[in-house]
Amino acid sequence: MKIFKSINPFDQEVIAEYPLDNNIKLDNALQKARAVFSKWKTTTFNERANLLNAVAKNLRDHKSEYAKIMALEMGKVLTEGIAEAEKCATTCNYYAEHGAQFLKDEPILSKAKRSFIAFQPLGTILAIMPWNFPFWQVFRFAAPTIMAGNTVLLKHAPNVTGCALAIEKIFKESGAPDGLFQTLIIDVDVVEKIIASDVVQGVTLTGSERAGSSVASLAGKYIKKSVMELGGSDPLIVLEDADIEKAAKVAVQSRMQNSGQSCIAAKRFIVVGKAKDDFIHQVILNIKKLKQGNPLLEGITTGPMARLDLADKLEQQMQSSLQGSASIAIGGKREGCNFQPTLLLNVNEGTPVLDEETFGPLASIVAVKNDEEAIALANNTNYGLGSSVWTRDMDKADFFAKNLNAGGVFINGLVRSDPRFPFGGIHKSGYGRELSEYGIKEFINIKTIVIDE
Repeated sequence: MKIFKSINPFDQEVIAEYPLDNNIKLDNALQKARAVFSKWKTTTFNERANLLNAVAKNLRDHKSEYAKIMALEMGKVLTEGIAEAEKCATTCNYYAEHGAQFLKDEPILSKAKRSFIAFQPLGTILAIMPWNFPFWQVFRFAAPTIMAGNTVLLKHAPNVTGCALAIEKIFKESGAPDGLFQTLIIDVDVVEKIIASDVVQGVTLTGSERAGSSVASLAGKYIKKSVMELGGSDPLIVLEDADIEKAAKVAVQSRMQNSGQSCIAAKRFIVVGKAKDDFIHQVILNIKKLKQGNPLLEGITTGPMARLDLADKLEQQMQSSLQGSASIAIGGKREGCNFQPTLLLNVNEGTPVLDEETFGPLASIVAVKNDEEAIALANNTNYGLGSSVWTRDMDKADFFAKNLNAGGVFINGLVRSDPRFPFGGIHKSGYGRELSEYGIKEFINIKTIVIDE
């Protein structure tokens, strides 16, 4: 029987083994999801809000415990794991408070006696989630989806199966009806069977471009609504009039948090003209403040990368870049999954770390002559997730914000997700939106109702 292994990336110790669900268990899960949806869709918004608030309380009460699971399974340092659990709780509270308002009937003026738009749940939604934010990626989808009256099937990344089961347990302990939120321990070859089932009415995926293309194709094949949140190669643009010290501090935070394993991390530092030397100096100073080590220990800022194959790929990208024009300013060493926070200089177009998405604690700086070159280079990518611009000139800020090709632009601040704002990308960063009012309306039936005399 095939099993998933949960392996501590810091020391490669096997933490747990999980057998894959057989066909009988999968069929039972689908039928259970069908049965509970017929009841859950009739619940009031108040009942759904009560569940989400109970889930939020559980997350806060046991945040240290959940942070430890994240640390052991994918290497996230404890402080980041605690913050992740808190953010999940905040999002549950947000939709508990605002979900009813987002989904209330919308009257439409017409010649009919009464006409309005009703927002109703679709059914069971399959979520295919990644390992890098093993709680947050799930909750930012699950909270609005469940508040909307849908039910959830989760296929999580194999290396964070313990996190997936912990999330399922949270919902059960918080009073969710049996089958409302179920974790499926399945391999990729079973995904088509789940999507094909008439129980499943939508699918959402956060992951790589390759995975997104495959799952989106299956969703299209079976005519199921889908949302894809894929990769990014986010630019961080530093103009000559920027607050260099603050820009460098946030740049390192953005690139190195979660050991650089974030789709919205700043992956390309684009620096204009005379800002270059000071920015490089400040970035190096901030990298030197980082402390890499066992993510379970207090004071550690940078844990290991989540898997050996991911560290292998990042090292290959770095070495290929060094064979060209790039040079190492700081870092560059690796032991197992422990990849030193690294900065590359003299990076030009055609260099792998600039042209490809890098997923790890590896930053690169590219210098340009003027603002026009900066925006052209920033937009020279197949992706379009997030971007940030650093300037004191609000006219320039407005220009960049309107002309950068991305799902989100942040001026003088960290690119981040927030339940109040829609989150998602364009081009090969995917389609659809999570979070905010837009996110809760992705997996619902927008129903027109017209009542004549």
